[in-house]
Amino acid sequence: MSDALDFLVKLLDIEPIEVNIFRGVSPDEHRQRVFGGQVAAQALMAAGRTVERGRVHSLHAYFLRPGDPNVPILYDVDRIRDGRSFSTRRVVAIQHGQAIFNLAASFHVHEEGALVHQVPMPVVPEPESLPTLHDRLEPFRDQLADWFARPHPIDQRHTGELPWMQHEAGEPVQRVWIRADGTLPDDPLLHACVAAYASDMSLFDTMLAPHEVRWDDAEFMGASLDHCMWFHRPFRADDWLLYDMDSPSAYGARGLARGFFFTRQGDLVVSMVQEGLMRLVPKPSP
Repeated sequence: MSDALDFLVKLLDIEPIEVNIFRGVSPDEHRQRVFGGQVAAQALMAAGRTVERGRVHSLHAYFLRPGDPNVPILYDVDRIRDGRSFSTRRVVAIQHGQAIFNLAASFHVHEEGALVHQVPMPVVPEPESLPTLHDRLEPFRDQLADWFARPHPIDQRHTGELPWMQHEAGEPVQRVWIRADGTLPDDPLLHACVAAYASDMSLFDTMLAPHEVRWDDAEFMGASLDHCMWFHRPFRADDWLLYDMDSPSAYGARGLARGFFFTRQGDLVVSMVQEGLMRLVPKPSP
């Protein structure tokens, strides 16, 4: 396990401080706000640690306020229901006395289903044939000094042009091989949480691809609004997963993106949908 992945595993090992209440911390990375994938992963971990039977099969979450990276996050878990097949949890992430994130998660005791189908995996180059994200951004090391200083627990191999480096509008499609940078313990909940963490790293960029807008443009304001995941089949987050993404719509200052995790064997293991705020702010008058 790389130092960066070890750090992520410790970040997800949230502290129980009372019945149904956990405390999570953020890395010291000088961010303006907490990374949304971190909050989603920690909230899912909090929910899962109150469930005795079954694995997570879905989550539905809303980003309510920007998280403050300088103070801990409290995760308050509501044990809504424990049934024979399904258990449901609600988690509210709290900072400064206010909710910053809300998650509902459902857990399912495994069943052998007779009805099985899936869409085929896209044909893409093998991950070993593609350069790492770190290598591709090496020419911009001085401009991205803060990014290079951060630990990067997820190995990313983009099959096409880096979305945030595009200068012209393109197709709203993105495909990236991802995996945890090392070997994780055999804990299905941890693998699901790492997948939740990684799933928020690229989806929004797919919404921006058809537009000549970049994150650092002064007139652009963007933020994740909600995030949904469905876990279909068992998988390991430390094996290569193809993240296949597209954005079918943007309208009314909101964009929508879909994502799918495929194993190298072609199994569809996770599906995601995210909506994001895409707002153009008028330039101030001179």
